[in-house]
Amino acid sequence: MRILFDQGVPRGLTASLRGHQVTEARKLGWERVSNGDLLRLAEDAGFDVLLTTDKNVRYQQNLSGRKISLVVLGRSPWWLVRRRLAQIVAAVNSSVPGSYAEVDVPFE
Repeated sequence: MRILFDQGVPRGLTASLRGHQVTEARKLGWERVSNGDLLRLAEDAGFDVLLTTDKNVRYQQNLSGRKISLVVLGRSPWWLVRRRLAQIVAAVNSSVPGSYAEVDVPFE
C-alpha cells in the first residue's frame, strides 16, 4: 500500500508500517496544499491512504467515489502516537477506497 503522510504525522510511525511505501507530503512539496487538492494529487499519484492529523477533513471533503482512504490521528505528538501503534496499523491495513477511520490518541 502507498501511504502519504500529511503535515504533522510523526515520522516515527513509518517503522510500524513495514511492507507499505510511506512518503511525506513535504518531500513532494505538498505541505501547503489544501485538503481537496491534496486528496486529488495523492490519488493521481497512486497513493492508497492519506494519513493525517486534520480532523476537519472529514467534514470538508466527500470521500464517496474516491480511490484513496483517510486515516486520521486524534493527536500528533510522537510520545502519544506510539502508544496507539497497533490501532493505527490496523486502521491502515483495513482501509479500502473511500473509507475514513479516526484513531483516538488520548492524553494519558
